Amino acid sequence: MPMTVQVCILLLMLLASFSCKKADEKTVAVDLKEKMETSRDVPEAGKIPLKVAIAAVVSPRETAAYYDDMMKYAGERAGRPIEIIQRKTYREVNDLLEKKEIDFAFVCAGPYVTGKKKFGMELLVAPMLYGKPFYQAYFIVRKDSPFKDLDGLRGKRFAFSDPNSNTGALVPTYTLSLMGETPQTFFKSVIYTYSHDNSIKAVSKGLVDGASVDGLIWDYYHDKNPELVDRTRIIYRSPLYGIPPVVVHPQTPASTRDTLKKIFLGMHADPVGKKILEKLKIEKFIEPEDSSYDSVRKMQEWLDSRK
Repeated sequence: MPMTVQVCILLLMLLASFSCKKADEKTVAVDLKEKMETSRDVPEAGKIPLKVAIAAVVSPRETAAYYDDMMKYAGERAGRPIEIIQRKTYREVNDLLEKKEIDFAFVCAGPYVTGKKKFGMELLVAPMLYGKPFYQAYFIVRKDSPFKDLDGLRGKRFAFSDPNSNTGALVPTYTLSLMGETPQTFFKSVIYTYSHDNSIKAVSKGLVDGASVDGLIWDYYHDKNPELVDRTRIIYRSPLYGIPPVVVHPQTPASTRDTLKKIFLGMHADPVGKKILEKLKIEKFIEPEDSSYDSVRKMQEWLDSRK
């Protein structure tokens, strides 16, 4: 069966909202049909809204539920409405911030490192979950599968999330590189699902044999919605990396930067803010160090040196 047809059949079984197209011989990109809303809040009369961009770490519907309460809270404390702008890819979010079309953004560790190098993207705050401001990639398979490690997935079907995701693409690509392999030479086929929950679903339903996902997302669903992950099993946990941060453009006005930082850093001390954080399994926001992302830089530099 031709690769494009095979992958499309798999994706149609996964979500009716998926469509696919061939990206190269063994890598297929997935285009989500689920609506990506450009604005979720109507600006209040006479008030210039703050704009925040969010890439779909989880699927669009889940992303909206994840961030809505937090952004309403931040907008109320800032005295300005906040427009939530969703984008499918991390690159799109980075582009919006580079062009100063938004005020701040929630990004992955990989896109932060890329944005820092390209235009000076700056850290604002970062969440602390499960007692640490770090996270890791989980390589997962179906619970009833025979695979015990990454080598067992040689010649099998694998899911990445976003091409620029740290845990969803960079970590497995780097891991394979250390073995003298690439995703295209090691796996039978690779698909991009553009969200970690979709990658988990793909494994759970047996539509791919394995996936690399954000460990925080897997742990979150394990606690909040275990039926989503109870058919999957972790075969590898990567080293720890700096947690996905909230970022701003280097030319962001100090008043905007200071206001947002004060709101996020104080959420855990406010009963209303604490309740919102608890729902998201976030203990508090902290001021992250750029050095926390050095391990991500080293992976990117290693892979760039081998191109």
